[in-house]
Amino acid sequence: FTTDFGHSDHFVGAMKGVVAGIAPQARVIDISHEVAPYNVTEAAFVIAEAWQYFPKRTIHVVVVDPGVGSSRRPILAEAAGHFFVAPDNGVLSMVFDAAVHKVRVISNPKFMRREISRTFHGRDVFAPAAAHLANGAKAAAFGKLIHDYIRTAIARPSRESPSRNSKDAWRGAILKIDRFGNLITNFAAREFAGINTRPFEMRAGAQRIHRLALTYAETDVGDLFVIVGSSGYLEIAANQTSAASLLGCSAGAPVELDLY
Repeated sequence: FTTDFGHSDHFVGAMKGVVAGIAPQARVIDISHEVAPYNVTEAAFVIAEAWQYFPKRTIHVVVVDPGVGSSRRPILAEAAGHFFVAPDNGVLSMVFDAAVHKVRVISNPKFMRREISRTFHGRDVFAPAAAHLANGAKAAAFGKLIHDYIRTAIARPSRESPSRNSKDAWRGAILKIDRFGNLITNFAAREFAGINTRPFEMRAGAQRIHRLALTYAETDVGDLFVIVGSSGYLEIAANQTSAASLLGCSAGAPVELDLY
């Protein structure tokens, strides 16, 4: 399960109760319920960083759904031997980028609760669909294949016209703020290896950052720098301090990178 429901309300427990009632043998694992409310970009990053570490035939339920109750569709995706049950709002975009996939709309009422709330599809649509899938229901029974599902380019920075003083100018975004206040950008380190050998400037909030560090330990407490994170993306960090607080940024905020 990956949601923005937090732990203070009944939402996660109700979803697990639905699963237990339909597929009591299913093992439910929480990836995170602390995605920032309504932040589809952050949820897309969280599931993209976790799903590949699970065994094949795992069913991933992702519910960050600001469009709940609207005309947005519930979908069932298959990718690399995994299943994904989620709203059709772009939250699976990074999964789609990583693997060949096919997507179905969940339309068969047999796999939903009889009464469906307009505000809690996690309980009434997504959890029962996942549970029936765990019980052996075939993906084709959930609904027809679709090709017009929403897929965004959140993981891909865009190149801009070079500024007067730079050779390469790029515009990206913050995918997530982690628990330590690090800003995980969508600049993949392998695609921007020039940052290791060329002068650069990364801009986020009102800050301009020119330092690349290999480890946190080589910086002083409070120093602001860029580092390659464990996810393979460039991160803006501050030693033992929240870079997010220093910069006043949140997931989805723009980040610019110039390589000179």
